[in-house]
Amino acid sequence: MEPKKNRKAEIGRNSSLYFAVSLLLILTLTYLTINYKSYAKDTIDIGQLDLDALEEEEIPITNHEVIPPPPPPPPPVVPEEIEIVEDEKEIEETVIESTETDQEEEIVEVEDVEVEEVEEDIEVPFHIIENVPVFPGCEKKKTNDKKRQCMSDKIKKFINKKFNLDLANDLGLQSGRYRISMMFTIDEKGNVVNIQARGPDPRLDKEAKRILGLLPRMLPGKQRGRPVRVPYAFPLTFKVDD
Repeated sequence: MEPKKNRKAEIGRNSSLYFAVSLLLILTLTYLTINYKSYAKDTIDIGQLDLDALEEEEIPITNHEVIPPPPPPPPPVVPEEIEIVEDEKEIEETVIESTETDQEEEIVEVEDVEVEEVEEDIEVPFHIIENVPVFPGCEKKKTNDKKRQCMSDKIKKFINKKFNLDLANDLGLQSGRYRISMMFTIDEKGNVVNIQARGPDPRLDKEAKRILGLLPRMLPGKQRGRPVRVPYAFPLTFKVDD
């Protein structure tokens, strides 16, 4: 006769169930342990508020000025009554006579009025004048350009002949080239006037003016057939050697 076993009394019957429940509990406990957070308690010292240390703010009491109301506007001015007076004075009318001539009125002939010509000092530049001034010895030149060139050559030759070169050496100038700007005017009669000179030394200017004053009388320049004043300018260059 076989012995009968009670299945409820078997220990290993629900072992897999117990294992699963145990594993679930361990995993749950592990998860909670890992995710557990702790916070440090910070102590904040609020301190004590001393109400006695606070000073009461004094609010000044000011007197409110009472602004008086503006004065009432002045009463409107009543305009004076204007009296209308009849004008008894008679106004004399001015009669304007006509200046038109009548056909029967005799016309008086007016004598010719002579107009005096006023002479004016007219200056015409040397390079645009119709008839240039003529230096003595240049009368045979036919064109203005040839007369200009002839005049320039004659004046340079005249100055080189009359200029005192020893004066430039006596002034103690350093070796080199120097320039004197000279200018004069040929008036309506052909005379040389208004002489000017400017150079490196006043004594050279004086010498240049002296030479220009010795220039001969020329034929005056003409503009529209009338003698006019003609300014003329040119430079004088000289060299000083040691």
